[in-house]
Amino acid sequence: MDASDEIEQFFGVYLLYNVNPQFKGRTYIGFTVNPNRRIQQHNKGKQAGGAWRTHGRGPWEMVLIIHGFPNEISALRFEWAWQNPKKSRRLKHLPGKTKKENQFQYRFRIVSAMLNTCPWCRFALTIRWLKQQYVLDFPLEYNPPSHMPITYGPVRIKKGKTNTRRENDGSSNQQGDDEEFQSLQRNSVRCCVCRERTRDSDTLLKCVHPKCSMQAHIICLAKKFLSSQPGQIVPIDGKCPVCKAVVLWGDLIRARQGCYQNLEECTSAEEDAEDDNWTQQLQSQVT
Repeated sequence: MDASDEIEQFFGVYLLYNVNPQFKGRTYIGFTVNPNRRIQQHNKGKQAGGAWRTHGRGPWEMVLIIHGFPNEISALRFEWAWQNPKKSRRLKHLPGKTKKENQFQYRFRIVSAMLNTCPWCRFALTIRWLKQQYVLDFPLEYNPPSHMPITYGPVRIKKGKTNTRRENDGSSNQQGDDEEFQSLQRNSVRCCVCRERTRDSDTLLKCVHPKCSMQAHIICLAKKFLSSQPGQIVPIDGKCPVCKAVVLWGDLIRARQGCYQNLEECTSAEEDAEDDNWTQQLQSQVT
């Protein structure tokens, strides 16, 4: 991806870095659905919606964000574990901060381990560096899984497009209905796995290779991929039924959700309200 590629239904967990000489080097981990708005809130203070822990200590820079979580709850759980590795049953075995590490290096080591830990290692996540001057190399023992791309550049968010339907006003005749039926038949797509036809594009995945015509039901393709990966619930990769190329499941999902399109910035004011309240609620639920 480049800096102009963006995402619908964004759920991300970010890392802030403090550039104020008085507090330089401090970090903050948070959740957002709109990174551009969220960093502005942090730098304007709690009166603008920023967290109390970042209030009056700016300016902050958002340097790293992990996104692609399937929903808000899964992202918030990831946020809590990253903030509290010693309290998380999945991470409490990790060594604490060493004398050779600064806070930023320590936080990066923790998230590197998280990306290789279940359940997060199975997610179709994207690792995005927002500020390239802060980029660190992943530890050899914690290289991210092959289905998690490392990308660079800012993010812009757009609301999902609403589906529009043509309502029947009772004026259509039989000939019109027949023509519409024939048109729908021509526009239907056959699943490359089960061979059934469908007109619901929301249930289909397409091959990421431009010259490949493969389209298949999500469930059908997942079952086909999982047939060679016994014991797994979500596939990591598989061979395309048409072009026979090996494709990553995460790439198929990201392409279907529109992650490779140029989208406009979201203007909704409701998306990441009460970020801190969500985290406080989860602290009593997640261990």
